[in-house]
Amino acid sequence: MSRRPASPAADIARIALFAALIVVLGAVVVPLSGGVPVTGQTLGVMLAGVVLGARRAPFAVLLVLLLAALGLPVLAGGRGGLGVFVGPSAGYLLGWVAGVVVIGLLVGRGRIRAWRVALASLLGGIGVVYLFGVPVQALVLGTPLGATALSSLVFLPGDLLKVALTTVLAVALARAYPRAFGPRTAAAERPVAETVTP
Repeated sequence: MSRRPASPAADIARIALFAALIVVLGAVVVPLSGGVPVTGQTLGVMLAGVVLGARRAPFAVLLVLLLAALGLPVLAGGRGGLGVFVGPSAGYLLGWVAGVVVIGLLVGRGRIRAWRVALASLLGGIGVVYLFGVPVQALVLGTPLGATALSSLVFLPGDLLKVALTTVLAVALARAYPRAFGPRTAAAERPVAETVTP
């Protein structure tokens, strides 16, 4: 039996939910020197990429960035306004958009696998985000790229913890409520015993 695609309203609701999750996780902040704090928001970004996929996840991130641009305090530490897009963390914010696309593409369609979620979160949620964030941070602060990249290693333990949390939460969610992932995984996660026969 084929599944109907998710309705636009359902997609919008899921996008809004993950945007809200990213905002709420902004309350988890560890200030560091260099102007870029350790924040729980990247956990929300990784989860959005895994659960929403490459097509929908960018909209959740862009919604958060739009709210920030409008001046709402939706980023880590209650930051908002256009100034955040020219500050040291601006590249990391842009990296979120590219990162969720990469995560969604690497996780792919079908059954959620722990190794795939971990790899996707590592490459998209850390690698891609750093690829955008480090050069912009170096440019804004006027520091050498190599020194900035080296100093960014302070974020790595926390980000690796977020990769582990993303993997555990995504696998648990897929087992408990596969519909959260939309039609792309719900059919694959449905137990054989529940298959509808004519």
